[in-house]
Order: sequence, then C-alpha cells, then structure tokens
Amino acid sequence: MIKRFHVLYVGQVDLENIGLQGTPANTRRYSNERLSEPFFAARDVAQLMDDLGYYALWTAEHHFQREGYECFPNLVQLSLWLATQTRRLKLGCAFNVVPMWHPIRLAEDYAMADIVTDGRVIMGVGRGYHSREVETFGAPVIDQAANRELFEEQIDLLLKCFNEGSFSHHGKRYECPPPVEYRGYQLTDITCVPRPKHLPVEIWMPIASSKSIDYMASKDFKAMVTLNGEKILDDVVKAYRDACAKHGRPKQLGQDMIWGAGLYLADTPEEAKRRVEPSHDERYKWFAPFGFVRYADEHGRTWGTPGAPARVPSLADGIQQKAWFCGPPSHVIEGIKTVAAKYPGLEDFMIHWAEGLSVKEFKEQLRWFARDVMPAFQTR
Repeated sequence: MIKRFHVLYVGQVDLENIGLQGTPANTRRYSNERLSEPFFAARDVAQLMDDLGYYALWTAEHHFQREGYECFPNLVQLSLWLATQTRRLKLGCAFNVVPMWHPIRLAEDYAMADIVTDGRVIMGVGRGYHSREVETFGAPVIDQAANRELFEEQIDLLLKCFNEGSFSHHGKRYECPPPVEYRGYQLTDITCVPRPKHLPVEIWMPIASSKSIDYMASKDFKAMVTLNGEKILDDVVKAYRDACAKHGRPKQLGQDMIWGAGLYLADTPEEAKRRVEPSHDERYKWFAPFGFVRYADEHGRTWGTPGAPARVPSLADGIQQKAWFCGPPSHVIEGIKTVAAKYPGLEDFMIHWAEGLSVKEFKEQLRWFARDVMPAFQTR
C-alpha cells in the first residue's frame, strides 16, 4: 500500500507560450535572473510540502540548459539549502549524474549533507543522457558502453568511500591513492573524511534498461520509475523483483521502488485535460527527442522500436497508458489505486510537476491533493 508521497521538480522556469504550437524548445532563451528562479520555486514548494505532510521533494541535475527546462546544477548543494528552509521534508537527488563528477568529491559532499541534515538528503545516481552535458564534462555518453564502464567503476569507488574505513582503488580511470610519498611514508590507502552518518547509504537509480535493472539489483539500489505506460511499468517492476531475487535479495512486487505519474485535479476529467494539456505537451516537446516516451503499443512494443509509434505522445495517450491521471479526486484516487493494487510492496508514489505549470498553479494542486487524495491512502 502507498504510504509516502513525493514530488519531482526538474527545475524549469515559469515557461510562457507553452504547448505544441508554442515557442520551439530549442529557441527558448532566458536571462541569468530567470534561470535562477527555480531555486526559489523549489524553496516555496518544499516549504508547502513540509507543511502538508509530503515525504520528499526530488530534483534533477542538469547543466547548460539556457532553454529553461532543467536548471539545477548541484543537487546536494541545493538539498542542503532546502533542508535549512524546511523542518522534516526529505530532499532527494534524482539524480546525481556520476560521470560528470569525481566520485570521491561526490561521496564527500553527500556525507557532509547527510551529517548536518541528520539524514534528510536522499542519495541518487544516474549515468546521464544529455550529450551536451556529459560530453562537455569530458565523459562519454554517446558511446554507451564506455559510459557504462566509467559509471560502474565510479560506483565501486563511491561505495568504498561510504563503506570502508580506509581503502584503495586501482582501476582503468582512477588510481586512489596514487603511488606517492606522503610525510615520509608510501601511501597505500586513504579514508573518506567524513563518512556518512547513516549507513548503509540508501541509493536510488532510475530504471533505463534490462542491463541497468540487473546492475541495480546487484548493488541493492532502489528504483525510480516515472511516467511509464502501464505495460512498461509492469514489465520493469517484475524485472526488478526478479533481478533482486537472483542476487539474493528477495522483494515483493513494487518494494523499494518509487512509481511516478502525471496528474491534474479538476472538477471534471474534461476540465482537467483542458487545463493541463499545454503543460503536458510542453514537457514532451522537450523530452520526446531524448527517447523519453515509455509507452507500449497494443502489441506490447515500446514506442520508438520497429513498428511501434515514434511520435510525440498526446495527453490522451498518457491517460490511456495510465501514466497520467486527470479529473476529480475520486477519479485520481481510483486510478492510482488500480495500478498500485498490483504491487503489494509498493509504498511510494511520486507526482510529476508538468513542465508548463506555474509555481502558483502547482502549489494549488499540491494543496488539493494533500486535502482530498492523500487521506484515501492513510492507514489507521
């Protein structure tokens, strides 16, 4: 049963002229002042979520996005600040793009945040997908095999920082410590100072492929799945459960997973669709070219694979796929419960902030959701 409610905010500015016929995504440009606004939007939403009893606000790491869609370059730093602006809310990193980091630096930054916030920052890792970002930082992403190889070595080093009192690492990319003399002796190991307070570190990762599912299960990473069609969601939930069992970590369907969906509350489904459709379309205008349409056709084929659709999805597609829920609270409750009922271990649901919604409108949605939807999932 769902017990905790999360929000995903990737850091967009308040976009104007949205929708399929609005400003083309690649031509959007914003001033430095406008590109700084998402920090304060995150603060305002985090404070509201804190007051309303939400569990965690998740943010996304991205760089160079003058188009205004994803404007948070450092999630640990952002989460550390948001923790000073709130009381109980957890702050999730969805996700620290590890190939753009030195893994020891990331481990140190997270450890400090974990200590000073007493565990309110949630660690998340990802491999990245924007070539403009990852390749500019000197790491591969177009070459997926090289990206995976780098990421897996980085994770090995990151986990040593977290879990070992002292360690050494001798890999293809990293030599830690290097064979140098220090204060009259030869270095053979180093220690991450400080290490996190809360061990083992809870680490989340997005499910992107069958290979990533097996890797995540081997490391006991928890999984996030957002805006997937019902068939794709079912496939990955079962694959994650099976992979965890294979690696000696049996779990119920949905256990240690966050399922995220788009939604909009209104008095009728028709009104909800009308109001959120431009924001939905703005999202996919930006994300569809990256392959982020995780829907299946009537034959079970993922969109974009041979024979399956390869177009920008409509809101009607999303509703049919049960990736979006639009209508009055009773309608949204029924939709969420229908999907969640298949997964006895699922305890976490995430609301996706559709990219075109203003801060004011999204906060209204959060208030309504907390008042009329969340109580339907509370256990006595």
